[in-house]
Amino acid sequence: MSGNTSASPLVVHENFWLDDRIRGVPPGTSALDSRHVGLQGWHPAGGRMSLPLLTLDEAAFASNRDLFLRYVREHGAEIAPHAKTPMAPDLARSLVQAGAWGTTVADIRQATVMLKAGLTRLIIANEVGGTGGANRLAALAGAWPNAELYVFADSVAAVNALVLAWRANAALAPLRVLVELGAARAGARSTAEAEAIADAIAATGGRLLIAGVATYEGAAAQPDPVRTDEVVSALLANVGDMFLRLRARVGSEAPLIMTAGGSVFFDKVVASLSPLAAKDGDARLVLRSGAIFFHDHGVYDRSLGAVDARNGFAVDGAGASARRSFRPALRIWAEVLSRPEPGLAICGMGMRDVSFDQGFPKPLTVYRGGHLLAQPLKAEVVKLNDQHSFLSLQPGDDIAVGDVIEFGISHPCTCLDRYRVIFGVDGSGHVTHAFPTYFG
Repeated sequence: MSGNTSASPLVVHENFWLDDRIRGVPPGTSALDSRHVGLQGWHPAGGRMSLPLLTLDEAAFASNRDLFLRYVREHGAEIAPHAKTPMAPDLARSLVQAGAWGTTVADIRQATVMLKAGLTRLIIANEVGGTGGANRLAALAGAWPNAELYVFADSVAAVNALVLAWRANAALAPLRVLVELGAARAGARSTAEAEAIADAIAATGGRLLIAGVATYEGAAAQPDPVRTDEVVSALLANVGDMFLRLRARVGSEAPLIMTAGGSVFFDKVVASLSPLAAKDGDARLVLRSGAIFFHDHGVYDRSLGAVDARNGFAVDGAGASARRSFRPALRIWAEVLSRPEPGLAICGMGMRDVSFDQGFPKPLTVYRGGHLLAQPLKAEVVKLNDQHSFLSLQPGDDIAVGDVIEFGISHPCTCLDRYRVIFGVDGSGHVTHAFPTYFG
């Protein structure tokens, strides 16, 4: 099964000014209205744009969006995509407008960014800390009284800090709290700890509400795939058990959510928890996958291969290849600066420009004089410095100084955060939109 090629286009809502201090913007550009970016005729390999730069294949993103939304609907789930991946309100908004249940953020500042963009149903998929964090969250809730906020808690101490902040601000609506279970990262480690957290929430006199149970199963991954399956499965079983315990506490009428699911084990989350949500009748299973909408040529490509090995992906009632269905949407473009040795090329892209924590970027195509060279490319990135990448060349690799190389990336989360602007491109590679990011 392939992605939906008729996916609806992206729409930019935020207008801002670009100048040549921003990566990609041509030198000499002093003030360009972002609404006019698509009129400039820019292409990353055309010679005008400053390199390196990051682009988003808008059709691939929209195809991934529509495919994954269809998947969650068909499997009795919903999704609040994690906005930490791009921190681009326009992209987060496009997911909600296409049918996402809400938006996920990692902290209070990220929540502020999304609230200011009009996204008002937010899961803060993290604890906020002690008194200071609780007071900051209370200030945010007071500034946005109509927002629907959910926050994680994995200790009685966290609950106590939250209730003190809410009692000090009597006008605040009750806060929805998700009891977090975990393995290898945050989250209560035992049923007894989780029950104590629920007891603490119930004892707040309605200032805090039990909203459901949460986890992040991706942190439980182990070097051994068999052990990973055991640990993730056990964690999800504990989540299901805790959900039933919370349902018994709050009664049959109160809505509850179960939330889990990064972009690696979403199929296991659905298989384990979707039947519980369906049987309950007043529960939602909310995935929080974010990177899957961007996909990549590295870690997530391999991860979807593992999903396929589990026969974990199906749409339209039939099994499908996740690895072939989702399309990498991000590219880095860099220029060849030097050919100091026969088997070596040096490009103007380094650790300041591209992710490398989950694998090096992958050379895809070569442009010379703005034209694509029709040649198979066997070159491989073998090392990165701050501003340089080292390409080991193979016989037949026709690469010259001044060529522009298009790279695929591995791990969108740690690549996107290097860029203030993501340039959306069309099927011909020409820039159509500029999406601002807010990483801080």
